[in-house]
Amino acid sequence: MKKVYIQGAGSISSQKTFDNSEFLDEISVYNDTVISVVNPNYKEYIPPAAARRMAKGIKMGVVASRIAMQEANVEQVDAIITGTGMGCVVDSEKFVSAIIDNNEEFLTPTSFIQSTHNTVGGQIALGMGCKGYNFTYVHASNSFESALLDAKMQLELGEASSILVGGVDELGAHTIKIHRLIDHIKENAVTPATLLDSKSSGSVFSEGANFFVLGNALSERCYAEVVSVEMYNTLPLENLEETVEAFLKDNNLSTEEIDVVVMGNNGDVAYDNYYNHISSALFSETQHVYYKHLCGEFNTASSFGMWLGAKILKTQQIPEIVKLNETKASAIKHILLYNQYRGENHSLSLLKKC
Repeated sequence: MKKVYIQGAGSISSQKTFDNSEFLDEISVYNDTVISVVNPNYKEYIPPAAARRMAKGIKMGVVASRIAMQEANVEQVDAIITGTGMGCVVDSEKFVSAIIDNNEEFLTPTSFIQSTHNTVGGQIALGMGCKGYNFTYVHASNSFESALLDAKMQLELGEASSILVGGVDELGAHTIKIHRLIDHIKENAVTPATLLDSKSSGSVFSEGANFFVLGNALSERCYAEVVSVEMYNTLPLENLEETVEAFLKDNNLSTEEIDVVVMGNNGDVAYDNYYNHISSALFSETQHVYYKHLCGEFNTASSFGMWLGAKILKTQQIPEIVKLNETKASAIKHILLYNQYRGENHSLSLLKKC
């Protein structure tokens, strides 16, 4: 089967990641429980008249995808595959509120049309005139991995040569209230530096869009090779260690050959023990990296972890802000990414230096 490479990346997050000439050089510090993205100048990518009609999630997805394509130096792709947990939730909230407020009468269809989960992928395709395969996965916190796996299989089998794949989610006021009620959001404000020391339930909620151009062609601009992706809907803590070892064995690797482990710690005292377990049991001598103190938690936050892992492999540098320990690798060749949300939807992804 053909190899799959990350040829370009674009990230819109709670940090200034839309500028690919930097790598977390300037950190946006918050003291809150819900954080928004650092917005780029959308007018540089989207005509103002069109941008006014777009929901925030659409704008983030369109801009992140264009940044990725510009970096990959491509104007067209064979397919667009998107992952999202909540879709354009703001327009969904607007439409449902209008149904209630107007007693199900005199409804305008605009919010409904823009609220569907595949709106982001559709807008990206319209912008570039792509008439190829366009699919959106809505698999909760495995949405991005589902999209990534689809793209990887198509490229390996030669069904496409260039695919745009990404994850996007936006914040909605009503959705935030619901998550607060069920204690999925932290009660007290935290900062990036104090997130893992909070010792409380819930996480810092956020939003973002991270897109990648994947292809078979290897060039100097490539970030990394996507070696393997696996997902597990349920995975008991007592089975985690053997699952990770089996995943590495399937890829002819041992735990000692992993140079960096990128983990999705989000400060939730009830579930961060998954990350603590594998870091101490399997990778005690390996560099540990985390990222949700920078980008927050959302269904496709793992796409930011993919961006981080790819940047580390390309630059061979690890920003101090993401380090969980002081173990240093002489050279970074293999990176393992592990994510889960509230004990479910576990994923393992393996990246390799080009």
